[in-house]
Amino acid sequence: MDAESSEAKRSKQLLDLDLLDVESLKALVLAKQTEIENLSLLVLKLKRMHFGQRSEKMSADIDQLELRLEDLEVNQAAADLLPAQLAIVAVNGKPAKKPARRPLPAELPREVETIAPKQQACPDCGGTLRPLGQDVSEVLEYVPARFKVIRTVRPKLSCACCSRILQEPAPHRPIDKGLAGPGLLAHVLVAKYADHLPLYRQAEIYAREGVELDRSTMADWVGGASRTLRPLVEALKSYVLSAEKLHGDDVPVPVLEPGNGKTKTGRLWTYVRDDRPAGNQAASAVWFAYSPDRRGEHPASHLKNYRGILQADGFAGFNRLYESGEICEAACWAHVRRKFFDLHHGHASPLAKEALERIGQLYGIEKEIRGRSPAERREVRQARSRPLLEAMHAWLKVTMSKLSRKSELARAIHYALERWTALMVFLNDGRVEMDNNAATAASGSGSVMPRAGLCRVRGARRLPLGRIANMFCARYRHNHRPSRKESNGSAGLKRSGARPEEVVWASARSLICMSACR
Repeated sequence: MDAESSEAKRSKQLLDLDLLDVESLKALVLAKQTEIENLSLLVLKLKRMHFGQRSEKMSADIDQLELRLEDLEVNQAAADLLPAQLAIVAVNGKPAKKPARRPLPAELPREVETIAPKQQACPDCGGTLRPLGQDVSEVLEYVPARFKVIRTVRPKLSCACCSRILQEPAPHRPIDKGLAGPGLLAHVLVAKYADHLPLYRQAEIYAREGVELDRSTMADWVGGASRTLRPLVEALKSYVLSAEKLHGDDVPVPVLEPGNGKTKTGRLWTYVRDDRPAGNQAASAVWFAYSPDRRGEHPASHLKNYRGILQADGFAGFNRLYESGEICEAACWAHVRRKFFDLHHGHASPLAKEALERIGQLYGIEKEIRGRSPAERREVRQARSRPLLEAMHAWLKVTMSKLSRKSELARAIHYALERWTALMVFLNDGRVEMDNNAATAASGSGSVMPRAGLCRVRGARRLPLGRIANMFCARYRHNHRPSRKESNGSAGLKRSGARPEEVVWASARSLICMSACR
C-alpha cells in the first residue's frame, strides 16, 4: 500500500508540472538549482570544519613516518660508507640531496680552541715558520642544564652591651615558603605551556638528575607562579589597551565541566596591539581574556574604558561597543574574501573568482605600502585603492540585482555591502589595516594545517595548548589559572622574538624585588 501511495503521489506531482507554464517551470528549476548549490556548499563547509578532527589521525601518521625517516637517516649515517659511496646513493634515480647547512647563530657564545703546529721550525729544512693563514671550522655543542642549590646564610649578631640581636631579613621568594627559585619556576612554566611538556614528564626528567619532585608539588608551583605574575598580566593589559587601534577576536576553548568529566565551550578573547605595518616601532603585544560563553557583555566589559579603533569581524557581540561612537568599527576584508573563496572553491563560480581578483588587487597595494607611515599609506590608498573600491561597490550592487536573494553568492555580497562603511575605514586612516589577521595570528602561528601536540580551533587558528600538558582549560571558577597567564606571555613573547624563559625569569625576579621594596 505504501508503494502504491508513493507512486500515486509522484504521478500527481508530474501532472501538476504539466499544468505549469514555461516561466513557472524555469522558476521552479532555478529554485531547485539554488537549493542544490546551497546544500552542496553546506556539505563542503561541514567537511572543512570536520577536517580538523580527521587531521589528528593524519598528524599521528605523519609523526610515525617522520620517526621512520629519522631511523633510516640514522642507520645510513651509521653505515660504514665512504663519502664517495654516499654520493652515489640515489632516490628515484636522482642523487640523494642533503639539507642545506644553515649558519650557526651569531649570538651564541664562542669558545675558541686554537690548534697550532707542534713544530717550532720547518721539519724539512729547519727554516723559520711564518704565518700563512688559518682554517676555521665550527662545531655546535650543548651544555646540559643542571640544578644548583643556593644556600642562604644569615648570621646572627648580638650586642655585647645590651644583648640586642641583629640579623638581615630573609630574601623574598616567588612562592611563600616555596622550594623553587625564580629560574626553576620559569623553566617549569615554559616547559609546560610553551613546550607542551606535562608535569609528570618533567618529574621523570628531573628524577634522572637525582632531584625528586612530585607532580602535585609542581602543580602548586604553577598556581603560585600565576599569583606572582598577575601584576605582569595587568601591566600587559594596560599597555595593550592604551593603543589607538586594536585588533579583536575570539576563539573557542574546551572547558572541563565540574563533576561529570564532560566539556563545554568557553571563549578566549584576543586583543592585539600591533602598529608595525604603519611604521610604528612600538612593541607589539597580545592580551587574552577568558569568558565561559560568547555573550556580547564580555567584550563590552573588557573594553569599557577603551577609546579608539577596533578592528574585528562581524560578530554581533561587538555592536554595542560602537553605539556610543567612542570606539570606531573597522571591518575585516579577510572575512569578506573568505566567503567568496568558499564559493569559488566549492562551485568554481566565475563571479566569486572576479570578486577574489578585485580584492587581490587591494591586497597587492597593501603589500607595497607595508611599513610606511600612516600619512603615506593614506595617500597611496586614496590614489590607488579608492577607485578600485568604488568600482567594486558598483559591481557588487549590479551583480546583487541579478541574483536570487537565497543564493550563497547573494549572501556573500550582502555581507560585504552591509559592512561597506566599516570596510572603507582603512581607506581614510593610515593606521588601520585592511584585515584582522593580526588577531587571528595571535591565537597561534597562523598555519593552515595544525601540527601534532597543538589543539586546532576554528580553522587555521591554534592555541598554545598541549595535547596532554593542558588539553582542557580548568573549570570556570579556576579560569585565572596560569593557562591564561602563560597564553598571554607565550604569544606576546613569540611575536617579539624574545626567549620566553629569559623574559619570564627576569619578570619574576623584578616582581620579587618590587615586593621586597614595599
